[in-house]
Amino acid sequence: MTIGMPRAGLLIAASLMAGIGAARSETAASTNVQTSATRAFDETFSTTQWASTGPNRQEAGVPVAAATVMAAPPPSFFSFSDTVVSYRFQGPSAEPGVSRKLPGSREVPVEVPKNVVNLFHANSWAYGTNLISLDILRSGRQDPASDKVNRDKGYGATEVYLIYRGVLSPNKIFDTNIFAIPGLVKDIGLSFGADINTKETKFDSEKRAGTFGISFAFDVPAGFVNLKVQGYKEFSRNGFAGSPPEGEGLLKPIPNFDYSHFRSVEYKMTPEFELTYTIPLAFTGLPLALAGFNTIILPKGRYGSFNENQTQLEFVSQTNLVLDVGQLLENTPNRVEVFVGFQYWHNKFGGHPPQTLNTEEKALIAGVAYHLK
Repeated sequence: MTIGMPRAGLLIAASLMAGIGAARSETAASTNVQTSATRAFDETFSTTQWASTGPNRQEAGVPVAAATVMAAPPPSFFSFSDTVVSYRFQGPSAEPGVSRKLPGSREVPVEVPKNVVNLFHANSWAYGTNLISLDILRSGRQDPASDKVNRDKGYGATEVYLIYRGVLSPNKIFDTNIFAIPGLVKDIGLSFGADINTKETKFDSEKRAGTFGISFAFDVPAGFVNLKVQGYKEFSRNGFAGSPPEGEGLLKPIPNFDYSHFRSVEYKMTPEFELTYTIPLAFTGLPLALAGFNTIILPKGRYGSFNENQTQLEFVSQTNLVLDVGQLLENTPNRVEVFVGFQYWHNKFGGHPPQTLNTEEKALIAGVAYHLK
């Protein structure tokens, strides 16, 4: 099924960043909840009227130590820069199309646990911000590594998902305040980005996606709330489509059809909406923050072995509770954090439940992040 892979980077950059991932195979994607990297990152933008580039899906940031980070001597080119390495466990994850047969030939969804290592970098410069998130996701045996010859190699599939997000601020570029709404929006910027992934399964995903639109940094008392309204364009590859249908299914082989080359998939341009936020929980007396994201991608065209299905509206939401352990125990903020959260994904990758099993995900998340500095 040609659905495209998760934005894990966005999703986990939303758990680390608030972690837009994705990502698709979890990538999207993600990825994609902002931990302190993004917290300080986005908080820095708030004070200088920058719009945040936190991934849409992808990982919530926690602005509890922003002042400390901002007080540090800036690099020669970047006014802010942070690099984070993190590990997280998430499950049970849903993988569209991954199922097993019960007696009577009935197919049921299979839940998949995942271990994820993430490398995340964020920076700001004179005219904007940049964010890069790299996820390496290892599925449990329920989602086996495979290829065109071997349908099950005996171990879980590995996926690599890379996300880039950038924002340019016209206010800074032109030295003006025109691109702002006093009391409501601190900055309106131009957002752009890209997703790239690969996964060692028979589907043989090779996602290439781009985004371009407008970013709104809202004027909030503490933390940050950012909204991106963008166009989303995706290309991928469908390994299932390399051979004619087999068995006694409803689909029959098409005479003289070149199945071996029917692998490339191009989806239609479609609107995308990304909301990321971080809310400090100062009333607890602890360096805690609530961070998360919500992303909507409208239907993007057809998918399936022969483009026989229509994609559906895709919605993913992740909320993380992030604790700055370094600040709590050693008075060294923005160094070590732990987080727990929950992710809900409806119509994952745009899959339509009547045609594709396993398109609804309800996953718990737990992880730890370390800032390299």
